[in-house]
Amino acid sequence: MYRDVSSCNTYDYGDAVYWDARYIQEGGSFDWYQRYSDLKPFLRHYFPLSSTILMVGCGNAVISEDMVKDGYEEIVNIDISSVAIDMMRRKYEYIPQLKYMQMDVRDMSFFPDESFDGVIDKGTLDSLMCGTDAPISASQMLAEVCRILKPGGTYMMITYGDPTVRMPHLSKPVYNWKITLYNIPRPGFNKPEGSTSSKKSLLEPIPLTEAGLLPADWVLEDPDSHFIYVCRKVKDADV
Repeated sequence: MYRDVSSCNTYDYGDAVYWDARYIQEGGSFDWYQRYSDLKPFLRHYFPLSSTILMVGCGNAVISEDMVKDGYEEIVNIDISSVAIDMMRRKYEYIPQLKYMQMDVRDMSFFPDESFDGVIDKGTLDSLMCGTDAPISASQMLAEVCRILKPGGTYMMITYGDPTVRMPHLSKPVYNWKITLYNIPRPGFNKPEGSTSSKKSLLEPIPLTEAGLLPADWVLEDPDSHFIYVCRKVKDADV
């Protein structure tokens, strides 16, 4: 498994120095890939409002704020950038449902085992896959995510990576995840005339092959769409 360069450039997205400089320069807020309004059907389907949720690589996104407005009760947000965390702490200091902590997702030893009902990742693994030592970083992150998830908990990853580049990392037996895959078009995408997918529900999973890949006859209408991997930590009793 190699560094995923399919959507990378010359920046090291796994480096705190890069992100600190970017947040100092840009400020404001920015949501990667998808906003809450588009992800809401998936989040509400898999995460009850009472769930204890960890948002990894939160940056300066407003998705956690939107989730609290929709009724979610506890979201812990972490990011490698101290600049982003300081900014978000000040912004949301009067919203008790939101907590912000500077932390590297590859080492979340601050959290005890089985601390969270859900972990949401919107582009964080993608960033690590563009960095140095990408396969090692990915393994470190996913091992930590699995460790802090409660049995029966869910890790939801929103990514540009199709199964050929993401399943080799996610399907390792040590994680013991049951994986369900979805696809969601980029915001503003207009389906081509005659599209048959308009009759399908967004919550209709993609039927993966035994090898964990896309079926040969599956059509990707939006080449810039995003995949949603829902990884449920299987309880011992479910095995």
